[in-house]
Amino acid sequence: MAPARVRRRRLSPIPVLPPSLPRRGNGFSRWLGRAALALAGWRIEGELPDRPKLVAIVAPHTSNWDFIVGILAVFALGIRVRFLAKHTLFWPPLGWLMRWFGGMPVNREAPQGLVPQVVEAIEKAPSVFLAITPAGTRSSTRPWKSGFYHIAVAARVPILPVAFDGGARAIRFFPMFKTSGDYEADLPRLMALYEGIRGVRD
Repeated sequence: MAPARVRRRRLSPIPVLPPSLPRRGNGFSRWLGRAALALAGWRIEGELPDRPKLVAIVAPHTSNWDFIVGILAVFALGIRVRFLAKHTLFWPPLGWLMRWFGGMPVNREAPQGLVPQVVEAIEKAPSVFLAITPAGTRSSTRPWKSGFYHIAVAARVPILPVAFDGGARAIRFFPMFKTSGDYEADLPRLMALYEGIRGVRD
């Protein structure tokens, strides 16, 4: 009897990482990330701009599975992503793990506030891809907080809108968004990009 053929899941194309963006991993980790995404039925759509510093807003954020899918995408792309986390999470013994994942410690009770701390870290880094969930918590209806916008404006870096489309099982990179400095005017334009997009778990 002939051996049964194993049907292979075809790996979806992955956007090329521009030279200016920070990198992590190697060829094997990128292949492993692609294979895991394909196994989960997810793909990555769009292009990444060739800019050394970006504030990426990721929405909608509706499930802890967002983190798992995001990590797989990070390894598939070979990009080093930073995210904000409470400074106490960086104390031993977990501090090294938080930094390895890309955590950026912030003290929310500091007198100067959150935005100046993040802006200072962005200015000191030669390149940074900072991912922020504008809703703050896992919700498809919660209003967005304005912190991401003020960080981008103060640091003079563009915003990269990113959608986790649970309905299509796709991570989508939208075109780079340059802020005008007018939050009330820019917010509806940003949110319009996400109309009709379902979270991983709505």
